[in-house]
Amino acid sequence: MKFTTVNRRAFLRQGLTGILAAGAAPHFIPARLLGAAAPSRKVTLGCIGLGVHGFGVNLKQFLEEDDCRVVAVCDVFAARRRKGKQAVDERYGTKDCAEYADFRALLARPEIDAVVISTPDHWHVTMALLALEAGKHVFCEKPTLTIAEGRTLADAVARRKLLFATGLEDRSVIQYHKLAEVVRNGGIGKLQKIKVGLPAKDIFPREAAAPVPADLNYELWLGPAPFRPYTPKLTDAQVWRQIRDFSGGSLTDWGAHLVDTAQVANFAENTSPVAVQGKGTIPPDAINDLPQTYELRYTYANGVELEVASTGAAIRLEGTDGWVGNKGWLGRLEGSNPEVYRRTYDPAANKIWPRRPREHRDFLDCLKNGQPPMYTAEALHRLSTTLHLGAIAMELGQPLTWDPLKEAFGQPAANALRSRPVRQDWMRQG
Repeated sequence: MKFTTVNRRAFLRQGLTGILAAGAAPHFIPARLLGAAAPSRKVTLGCIGLGVHGFGVNLKQFLEEDDCRVVAVCDVFAARRRKGKQAVDERYGTKDCAEYADFRALLARPEIDAVVISTPDHWHVTMALLALEAGKHVFCEKPTLTIAEGRTLADAVARRKLLFATGLEDRSVIQYHKLAEVVRNGGIGKLQKIKVGLPAKDIFPREAAAPVPADLNYELWLGPAPFRPYTPKLTDAQVWRQIRDFSGGSLTDWGAHLVDTAQVANFAENTSPVAVQGKGTIPPDAINDLPQTYELRYTYANGVELEVASTGAAIRLEGTDGWVGNKGWLGRLEGSNPEVYRRTYDPAANKIWPRRPREHRDFLDCLKNGQPPMYTAEALHRLSTTLHLGAIAMELGQPLTWDPLKEAFGQPAANALRSRPVRQDWMRQG
């Protein structure tokens, strides 16, 4: 593979558009990154995004793993950077963890093998693409922001032959793995209907514009999203998740969890529904501009129906011979015949893969053994697509048909919503 030299300062300034347009990749990509990491070598990590989940789950979990080492942290908030550096230095008993405000400076470090992306949703794909261009393996939170960018990401991962893993745990959680196992192996007969409940999120009042805090790089927080004035609570995860420019609300947040189990149980983890309809209500006089309550009905090619509603976390799978499910996140398994949960299966005949370790351990294992992760870029794209189909159906207020192979709607107005404009201004920073 031939690489073109890119000056570090140029890399920081060009951003995604410049590098893709030049067809260039940074000169510093080590050859060892093109294959599995040596089993005896520690994987070096850079962690980008140190909010509640980025710090409290992803950073802390990777710090517990002995075969990796976090060498750099990055966040647009100075206080979060300092907190992340302190946690890393305390864990290793050193003072050498680097901290960055601009993730592109972190990507420019040749000794970093992989990056952990724990940013708001609108950054996931743009940042992951830049990381891949820099020759880094990627562990990235879910979901994608649009259907089109998910396809771009999956194709880029396939071309680069670098490891991409999604920060999603459901396939390793025993309750959800067991539900899918029971259904895939015929424990409730022929699957007919799935009902998924998702939490309805809070409503937040509109706020007046305010000065940007001194420790926040607001331009880099916005990144590829449309510009809007800073408001005091905008950067809180509970708030930005309810704004279309940055996220898809409860549907793409919680939906990435329970709808994944629904699709796995239906042997549909590598595809999407063929039809969707539904309705949602956006609260008035609020910063929320996504449906806070909603009801959706999907139909798959095999005739199985999936109902998704904002009624609280739950899943119920109904078949010709009974039902299984649970209520609440990690809730107790229930069903018409609880004995189905006690069944064991010959590994050679079991119709589901063995339960994997949690996503952080799985990522490191796959870096060493060269196997695909529990959630690949393609899996993230397919799951996110199903959720985006529902959002687009609500936005247009009409039933839609979808071709999972062509990744196209039967309605032109819906096809226009597969992508969104991307703001370029942030790339001039640095």
